[in-house]
Amino acid sequence: MGESTVGGASLPSGPDAKKRRVTYFYEPTIGDYYYGQGHPMKPHRIRMAHNLIVHYSLHRRMEINRPFPAAPDDIRRFHTDEYVDFLSTVSPETLGENTFARQLKRFNVGEDCPVFDGLFNFCQASAGGSIGAAVKLNRGDADIAINWAGGLHHAKKSEASGFCYVNDIVLGILELLKVHRRVLYVDIDVHHGDGVEEAFYTTDRVMTVSFHKFGDFFPGTGHIRDVGAGPGKHYALNVPLNDGMDDENFRGLFRPIIQKVMEIYQPDAVVLQCGADSLSGDRLGCFNLSVKGHADCLRFLRSFNVPLMVLGGGGYTIRNVARCWCYETAVAVGVEPDNKLPYNEYFEYFGPDYTLHVDPGNMENLNSPKDMEKIRITLLEQLSRLPHAPSAPFQTTPSTIEVPEEAEEDMDRRPKRRIWSGEDYDSDHDEEEKASSKCSNLTAHMR
Repeated sequence: MGESTVGGASLPSGPDAKKRRVTYFYEPTIGDYYYGQGHPMKPHRIRMAHNLIVHYSLHRRMEINRPFPAAPDDIRRFHTDEYVDFLSTVSPETLGENTFARQLKRFNVGEDCPVFDGLFNFCQASAGGSIGAAVKLNRGDADIAINWAGGLHHAKKSEASGFCYVNDIVLGILELLKVHRRVLYVDIDVHHGDGVEEAFYTTDRVMTVSFHKFGDFFPGTGHIRDVGAGPGKHYALNVPLNDGMDDENFRGLFRPIIQKVMEIYQPDAVVLQCGADSLSGDRLGCFNLSVKGHADCLRFLRSFNVPLMVLGGGGYTIRNVARCWCYETAVAVGVEPDNKLPYNEYFEYFGPDYTLHVDPGNMENLNSPKDMEKIRITLLEQLSRLPHAPSAPFQTTPSTIEVPEEAEEDMDRRPKRRIWSGEDYDSDHDEEEKASSKCSNLTAHMR
């Protein structure tokens, strides 16, 4: 059987071609936020990914939503009052005031997690997209919900960490738990998903599985022996890896482990954090995955046909982040895009080849077959200790978040959730600085 082509994207006709209802959250101003000169985290990458998505006509296959900004009370469902008050009032102008100077250290805000213009608005947009994605899944309005501005997995209850201030993932999962008995969280960022694991470490309502670089590497957590505690014992799974992890080895671990998790845990919903710093050539990462190898994780989870939330995360070589999240959007909607990039506002970023896919580097893979087998056996053994599908009683289902009504005069400042049109974004320009490939002052934050 052949393939039909629409807008540069080929529609596959194989068994994976089953259509999914996909909803996609995008805030057009997200690319305007700027962490500062030389900082590796660039929200502009989300605008670049979105631009590719539009030029491949993938937006025509999804429902497009502009997220409603998460209200401070929504953010307080996980974060402490004092921390939310601080984030919502601090600004570059007020940094010198004594009150804020004392709080910066307390909340770990400073060099790695700087105060920048619009910081809280950025957090509200990121969290609003993930909460909105959960609401869509809860209502049964979508099979897959995407928020590339989400996935900020290091943020703690009252502390910023690893470029993350508000943990949109925890907020999204808390919303999912209003309707779903069990939620599986899977993290393929090169860094351990410590903030999410910590939030759900003592419950069996959420199972966390993190594939990450382990050792002398931020945040320093995620040992294979960290398995959860109390009622959550064995419901945290950590897959510690070495430099140079490639597609074949990653797939050889990911598929059997996730297959077993799905069989035993039987989640009602899945959240996948697609941090793109596990790609080959990332400024801060040390893995050697291709875009297709990275996206295979999404392809595999999609095949279970369980409600799926797909989030962004790390990723610091921004042209490759844009490639990756565009391709993963295509995987979500079930098409195979042309490797030749369509002309777009950021075309010069993708030279000299101007292709969607780039070959991985030839770095040495320090993950030996013996190590891989040992990890696989250890984790499958841990899974065998779990009862099938733990009971998760709850007396009453809390009401799901409703979209608040806005006064008409506030529409420009805080838009309602709405279908986003192509005219809403502007083609801003941002250079990718050639800063040092080492993160400044990223010290291990041990639990």
